[in-house]
Amino acid sequence: MITRIILTAVVMAATLTAAACGEATSAGAGDHRKHVVAAFYPLAFAAEQIGGAGVDVANLTPPGAEPHDLEVSPHDVQRIDDADLVLLLGEGFQPQLEDAAGDGDSVARLLVTQGLHRFPNGDPHVWLDPLRYALIAGRIGTVLNREAAASRFAARLHALDNEYRSDLRDCARREIVTSHEAFAYLADRYGLRQIAITGLSPEAEPAPQEVEHAIDLVRQTGATTVFFETLVSPRLAETVARETQATTAVLNPIEGLTPEQAAAGEDYFSLMRANLHALRDALGCR
Repeated sequence: MITRIILTAVVMAATLTAAACGEATSAGAGDHRKHVVAAFYPLAFAAEQIGGAGVDVANLTPPGAEPHDLEVSPHDVQRIDDADLVLLLGEGFQPQLEDAAGDGDSVARLLVTQGLHRFPNGDPHVWLDPLRYALIAGRIGTVLNREAAASRFAARLHALDNEYRSDLRDCARREIVTSHEAFAYLADRYGLRQIAITGLSPEAEPAPQEVEHAIDLVRQTGATTVFFETLVSPRLAETVARETQATTAVLNPIEGLTPEQAAAGEDYFSLMRANLHALRDALGCR
């Protein structure tokens, strides 16, 4: 009798397990989302906005991290290998990721800036120009077969561009003093002149003569604000500001979100509008 009860329990357990596995398999079979791996925030944000519920997007650069400094882990390599699409900026911005993604034979990859005009200084921050970012969105939409959604996203970027043009049209100054040379695309689009304390690398330690040169330029232009970035130490900006009686403020290159920004629901558009507000204050715009 006891043996029969035990056998019945084993059969029931096996039946329940098989049913559960069947449900899981059915759920997995019904998940037709494309798995997209994005190198860092602007590409992940565009893919999420364009792909909607049809994509599962993994951002390889965690909140608060500098994408320049990203070191590819074995887990990252596995996610790249398992992806339907890998979105990379290209131009050697994140060489480890580009190497991990290979040449596209084993996984589809999109180098989103390929063929776009690049500045001689090598500035990679193309997404700070809303119109160029709209071109990138179009490319992502084509690959995901979501052209209509990409057009809607691009329309929001064109509206943002109109806000920038209107709000920066009538300003007392056109020079923006930045801690590093990350705003060439933004400056070019809106007729601004970037004065950078250091070059492209946010961690580069400038020579004393470079700092003195930046101080001289700030004095010559009458700039009242020295900008620094959320993911980089403000020490250099504070040094130049102190020597020129200027103030400091944040101008965000939007390479990624801080954990606080992510928790607060910030995104590319809210941060770009915060940048616009900071620029208007610094440039004395009416």
